[in-house]
Amino acid sequence: MTRGPVLVIDDDPALRRVMKIALEALGYEVALSPTGRAGLSEAALGTPAAVVLDLGLPDLDGVEVCRRLREWTDVPVIVLSADANEERKIEALDSGADDYVTKPFSMGELQARLRVAMRRAGRTDSPTAGGDSGVIEVGPLRLDPLHLEAWLEGEPLELTRREFGFLAYLARNEGRVCTQHMILSAVWGPAYVRETRYLREYAYRLRRKLGDDDGSMLRTRPGIGYQLVAPDVPSR
Repeated sequence: MTRGPVLVIDDDPALRRVMKIALEALGYEVALSPTGRAGLSEAALGTPAAVVLDLGLPDLDGVEVCRRLREWTDVPVIVLSADANEERKIEALDSGADDYVTKPFSMGELQARLRVAMRRAGRTDSPTAGGDSGVIEVGPLRLDPLHLEAWLEGEPLELTRREFGFLAYLARNEGRVCTQHMILSAVWGPAYVRETRYLREYAYRLRRKLGDDDGSMLRTRPGIGYQLVAPDVPSR
């Protein structure tokens, strides 16, 4: 089945033009929409492979566009933010966005984030949050949720049950920025959504066990959450 184009929803005509030229040069088909409502219509009719969504649209708030998309499609969504407002990014991620890019950004960065999000969406071996017997692989890391076993570069990795749960949740969402609220609710339970200190401690432990002292694989998004990526994915 032929995949649809990358749909860019942004009200800035200059940026739309630049992104169309740059993405087409990278081999992507590109569809453009200047408003949220037009973007929703295009997404429904054109079945895009991914959506690049500006949060500051003239008709609908970008978060609302993302929320409406998630009512009927799991297409990867990369949101664009004109500022570093953490609350807006968290709101977008909690509404179903897969990742975010802060303006100004390089096309190399956007391409890397699109590649990770589209790869994740196309995976058939990734378990859902409800549990699955399939092994999850992220770069040199392999996790078996059924038996709570982990391997790093083929060697057994000793993890506590909670460490495994934290790492497995991020692995199931490879490449996606998971908010603190999402992780705590899924791994510790709804009663622990304010206990962000747990995440800092467990992220520190996991990095030591993964040999990831620089945080290139298990990445912190300050004030927002965490992201697990294969080592070859560029950081911001």
